[in-house]
Amino acid sequence: MDNGEAHGFTHFNEQGRARMVDVSDKSETARVAVAEGRVTMAPDTLRRIREKSVAKGDVLAVAQIAGIQAAKKTSDWIPMCHPLPLTGVDIRFADDGENTLTITAEVKTTGKTGVEMEALTAVSAAALTVYDMCKALQKDMIIGPVMLLSKTGGKSGDFKR
Repeated sequence: MDNGEAHGFTHFNEQGRARMVDVSDKSETARVAVAEGRVTMAPDTLRRIREKSVAKGDVLAVAQIAGIQAAKKTSDWIPMCHPLPLTGVDIRFADDGENTLTITAEVKTTGKTGVEMEALTAVSAAALTVYDMCKALQKDMIIGPVMLLSKTGGKSGDFKR
């Protein structure tokens, strides 16, 4: 069996088993990834978040911290991710004034591998935190879609949705 790279499967070794890709020979470049996710909810739930009147506290402040923490711990969640020294994580919130909260995460590093998974993880954790803090008000909130909006740096080049 070959090492898998010839067939585009870089996360398998010559025995066909999972491995973390060796990035030793890659050069360090500035890397930035931006991801976005949405939480759809009842207008009253969104109003309560905006007014900071949810019993568990300031939902967006806690979700922001959760997103940052999650970005820093992505390699603990996703088995094949390399631990990365992040140089910046920014979580932003916007709402449509009705029933959708949009969460955007921008993650930066200078390194040998990208931060797409860190940005996606940050958005996901922030969205889950919003759900957790508001589930007493509404259990049928919808999380998603979560998507990569853009990434820069690295051998594969830039991506923009």
